[in-house]
Amino acid sequence: MQKIQKIEGKAIPLDRANVDTDQIIPAVWLRRVERTGFAEGLFSSWKQDPDFVMNKPEYEGGSILIAGPNFGIGSSREHAVWALMENGIQAVISPKFGDIFRNNATKTGLVPVVVPDEINDLLMRAATDEPGLEMSIDIENRMLSVPELGIEIEFPMDDFTQYRLLEGLDDIGITMRHADDITTYEATRPAWMPSIHL
Repeated sequence: MQKIQKIEGKAIPLDRANVDTDQIIPAVWLRRVERTGFAEGLFSSWKQDPDFVMNKPEYEGGSILIAGPNFGIGSSREHAVWALMENGIQAVISPKFGDIFRNNATKTGLVPVVVPDEINDLLMRAATDEPGLEMSIDIENRMLSVPELGIEIEFPMDDFTQYRLLEGLDDIGITMRHADDITTYEATRPAWMPSIHL
């Protein structure tokens, strides 16, 4: 996972509420065991509509998705996060996220930004009316800035999640910070205890 201090990019307005993980990446795309190869499956049912926002050239290259409330609800599906990230999405803004989706996102490097309903509505309208709306998400200061709209608002993020993102630590990375202690323990643990020989 890469260290993330600041995300700056163009907004994509996904004006839909209660988007579940099956809509983000339909089950038909879940046959792969790798973390890659899911880009084409992102919102694949909706992409069949030529008017779907992510089919519009004016939103091409957008890296910040503005979504309606309850984004990422539904099944525990890491593939939803992987598909978003493979499509260049670095952050999602919403008034509320599904808990499992939010946890999967922060452990993979996708930044979920929670904003009040009225700010979300304002951002959605502005990004719809003005394709190319630029915004900045500062992880270190927990600030969302949209200079064109005069918005600078703090967003909630717990200290540990902030630390993980700033340091670029997924679960394995956190474990590997204790590699010396693990090696010392393994060298001194009794031989009768269970072990794995590689």
